[in-house]
Amino acid sequence: MNGRNEEYNVQENNVPDTYRDRMLKWNGWGYADSSFILRDRSNAILTGNRYDLSGQALPYLLKYMERRLGVDPDIQTPSVRYEDLVIPVSFDNQDFINFLLSNNISFSNKSNYRLVRSHGHTVHDIANLRNGTVGRIPDIIVWPKNEEEVLTIIDGAMKFDVVIIPIGGGTSVTGALDCPGEEARCICSLDMALMNAIIYIDDKNLLCRAQAGIIGQHLEKQLNERNYTCGHEPDSVEFSTLGGWVSTRASGMKKNKYGNIEDLLVHVSLATPRGIIRRQCQVPRVSGGPDLQHIILGSEGILGVITEATLKIFVKPEVKKYGSFVFPTFEHGVNFFREVARQISVKFYGRSFLVLQRCQCASLRLVDNEQFLMGQALKTYSGSLLKSLKHALENLYVTKWKNFKLDEIVAATCVYEGTRGEVCSEERKLTTLAESLNGISGGADNGEYGYRLTFAIAYLRDFGMQFSIMGESFETSVSWDKVITVCRNVKEVIRREGMTRGAILPPLATCRVTQIYDSGACKAARDEIIACGGSISHHHGIGKLRKYWYPASVSDAGLLAIRALKEKLDPKISREFSQEFQFRQYNIFGSGNIIDVEIEKSKL
Repeated sequence: MNGRNEEYNVQENNVPDTYRDRMLKWNGWGYADSSFILRDRSNAILTGNRYDLSGQALPYLLKYMERRLGVDPDIQTPSVRYEDLVIPVSFDNQDFINFLLSNNISFSNKSNYRLVRSHGHTVHDIANLRNGTVGRIPDIIVWPKNEEEVLTIIDGAMKFDVVIIPIGGGTSVTGALDCPGEEARCICSLDMALMNAIIYIDDKNLLCRAQAGIIGQHLEKQLNERNYTCGHEPDSVEFSTLGGWVSTRASGMKKNKYGNIEDLLVHVSLATPRGIIRRQCQVPRVSGGPDLQHIILGSEGILGVITEATLKIFVKPEVKKYGSFVFPTFEHGVNFFREVARQISVKFYGRSFLVLQRCQCASLRLVDNEQFLMGQALKTYSGSLLKSLKHALENLYVTKWKNFKLDEIVAATCVYEGTRGEVCSEERKLTTLAESLNGISGGADNGEYGYRLTFAIAYLRDFGMQFSIMGESFETSVSWDKVITVCRNVKEVIRREGMTRGAILPPLATCRVTQIYDSGACKAARDEIIACGGSISHHHGIGKLRKYWYPASVSDAGLLAIRALKEKLDPKISREFSQEFQFRQYNIFGSGNIIDVEIEKSKL
């Protein structure tokens, strides 16, 4: 029998002590011990000791927020306490719970486990938690230890009519982990936290096979200990998982050297209601019909559970070096990036053999003037921000000889990785190219600061919420000839929509260019992106937030193909007349991501 239970009716079995429950916040980004706070009226500080900024006074951050965002430090909106939350009771499917117990699978329906697996990290997700608004959340959490247990859980869900939503690192910013509000069935969050091991490292073929629940930074640490690197470093690498990278078709900050996840992926296994999908061999390339791996890539949990993957790995680079450049305007910076993408050098070996090499460094990121100034506001040196900026620019001969303006300059950060010769060559070529386009070198220290700031700056969004400042990120890919147009138009649309919808001050919109290819308010902004020729997403995925635009992006026939695949892989089997199984419905993997699927609405 199914029924609703109160917290006192907790049922659980072998609940693990997971990284998420032990280390991370329930109502914000990242580690529980790391947050921006006001130490006093003049200084902000990043608590903890995990980041370069941690524990250091930041004298300019609050001043920047007061000047640019209209923040009043005396008016704050703190988060509600966890103890004050009203968490919905779970909808327990007792038959399913008994099934889990009989198979000795770890599970719990306790509220604290359910809450932290009910959301990703959109501004809507975190604002609701901080305000104490808790909607539909998973009814039960399961922790499989291996692929066999994943298949067992799927079998139980099929038998007892339970929805499964897989979760890896929980860093989604597309609403992918949100539970459908009208879902009447028991919702099970399948947490991959215990499937976190490297299965093997193949030294001869430079491959690494790992379980899908392994966290990015843990994978990289173990590879580094063997003198290897994965090379895949998304902004969320501290918390996101291998399975999450594959399921969202992710991209990393060092894509220029190592490629995107689809370039690194050699083999992947997907557990579905129909069984395991996997290729029979692990080879670099196969000409054997449509590639099912590319169907699994970006599937976002609607077809099944990614259980393991094999990636290409690389010998750890001999040299890692940072760099930076300053340009007079955003247009100058974009032109530099475009020229970097064009550059190809030729190396001759003997009389006839040659190799074409690109001049791109491992990572190259351009921030506009607003992000540049925001980054300077996170500096720790003393004196006024404006004075320090002017002094730094004068030391670079910028204002004196180049006539750069503080309200227009932009910055690019670089990471060079490779042999000593490769790094020196790349650095020399990029510096020459930047100088030819009116840019100047900003030095290695600024490059390292800018690159590493990526991981600490993620905590700023939650700090802004303390002062009723709402911030969100979204991304796209666009051809080179449309970069400036997209950035300009989207900024204008956001400002216009913000004022139309009652924003007290004009919204602050900033842009950055983070990937180089050879070619290459949210709804209104996304409409404008698509109208300007941009993509629905470059690396965040679709989830629920962007599926409005998905049908048009793949065509009617393409949508039909995805629906047919979903229906055949994920049927819901019901016994008719106690005689035979018939396929009446489907959608055990009913997260509602990417495409709409009709569900039985709750009658409660």
